[in-house]
Amino acid sequence: MRVANFVYIGVSLDGYIADRDGGLDWLDRVPVPEGEDLGWAGFYGRIDALLMGRVTFETVCGFDVDWPYDKPVFVLSGTMTTVPDAYRQRAEVVGGPLPEIVAALRGRGFGNLYIDGGATIRSFLRADLIDELILTRIPVLLGGGVPLFGELARPMALEHVDTRVHAGAIVQSHYRRGEQVSR
Repeated sequence: MRVANFVYIGVSLDGYIADRDGGLDWLDRVPVPEGEDLGWAGFYGRIDALLMGRVTFETVCGFDVDWPYDKPVFVLSGTMTTVPDAYRQRAEVVGGPLPEIVAALRGRGFGNLYIDGGATIRSFLRADLIDELILTRIPVLLGGGVPLFGELARPMALEHVDTRVHAGAIVQSHYRRGEQVSR
């Protein structure tokens, strides 16, 4: 069975995943019809666990909703040693070199990992550990904020899998790792 590390994320047309204040309100700019989940259920059904950065974890904890995940959540952090008591049954802190973290999680039976959070995604890309990207483009230019992408050691080739338009305005594209691009 092929295991993979996935990214599924909303992004502005100019490549940001949060505004200058870390806000996400712009993600709701386009009304989505009732019952349309932008492919989330199908994607979520493919993963075994989530690996998110500390900032993303703290953002999710701050949402005024019940805990949104029924799968194991691992929080990648170099500063946090434990999660707050309210989340101890829902999340676990991990740290160390990314390949070792991935190997340890796979050793625990978590094959397909959902990688979430700007710094975490950028770190996984730099470490050449992302296999598939599902980018949901929201038609807004933020002009600054938290970027999705950063510098890479070398270019990364991707193969286009699929593109869909949701609500007549949201463009979601799915990419899979291709052969490395030579410089």
